[in-house]
Amino acid sequence: MATNQPNTDEEVDLGSLFVIIGKGFSKIFNFIGSIFKGIFHFIISLLLFLKEHQHKISIATIIGFILGAFIEIKSPTTYSSELLLQTNFKSSTQLYADIQYYNDLVKQKDTARIQKTFGLDQDDAVSLKEFVIEPLRNENDIISGYNDLILAVDTLTIRSYDFQKFKTSFTDLDYNLHKVTVVSEKNDVFEGLDQIIISSVVENAYFRNLKILTNENLNRTDSIYRQNLAQVDSLRSVYMQVMLAEAKKESNGTNIDLGGSKRTTKEIELFESSKEINEELGKTLNEKSEKYEVINVISNFQPIGNKIEGIRENKAFQLAFLGALLMIGVLVFLKLNRYLENYKK
Repeated sequence: MATNQPNTDEEVDLGSLFVIIGKGFSKIFNFIGSIFKGIFHFIISLLLFLKEHQHKISIATIIGFILGAFIEIKSPTTYSSELLLQTNFKSSTQLYADIQYYNDLVKQKDTARIQKTFGLDQDDAVSLKEFVIEPLRNENDIISGYNDLILAVDTLTIRSYDFQKFKTSFTDLDYNLHKVTVVSEKNDVFEGLDQIIISSVVENAYFRNLKILTNENLNRTDSIYRQNLAQVDSLRSVYMQVMLAEAKKESNGTNIDLGGSKRTTKEIELFESSKEINEELGKTLNEKSEKYEVINVISNFQPIGNKIEGIRENKAFQLAFLGALLMIGVLVFLKLNRYLENYKK
């Protein structure tokens, strides 16, 4: 009997362990089930709420739609045109400030200043309704910016400033491409506006001098790379001639090369140098093409604007949705107020 006692104790311990594990899994499944049950209960409660107040919500929606349709009929037709720009030398800060200034003039209905700024007649100046600028958000811009930061600072600094921190600090001004949209009641007022918008930034003395200095440095770098490439090509040519001359001498006798393919030849080293210089030269040429101007124009304003239409721009659908949302908000507030009053009791 005594010899079987340890086995019995082990079986009891294992049984207790399985019971504990089973209870643990049961609690996990019950917790997950309670989450799904809560979500299901919320959806059902929401549907019951909408069913209970469907008439009130429908009336608010209809009133909003009728009011919006009336405003839509009375509102003049509007047109828009877009300008796509690539900014250099952090000139996006000045560009955004200028667009905000133009939009403020429109909001303040300062027709005289708009006429003077853009060289428009009074009718065209009055027709302008909005200036908007926004970046074309691209994840590659953030990655490229972080890569430039890594190359510019030491390793110790970059360890304390990871990609997520950099991404959080990345603003609209830091993106590469930006879209300027102008809205007008006339469809033929956009031609020439792009030149005024761009010139206000390009003619800034700071950016103009920075462009000149940057292009001088790039031209100097381009010249150095080309000289280095010519020197490497010349050395390769000389080396090839030497190799041919040595090959002719060796053909008269027997020569055993113990090094074989493991020996790195001068020709391969020169070839690698030529390849690296060509790569750097290509990068320099790309940078020259991008930074030749303070602002690069990707696409100008279309001379004839596009008519602004669609459900998102339609006042009837906008106010219908707003009316329904407002009514739901009021009903929820009243229900919450009744719940709080009963809670006090």
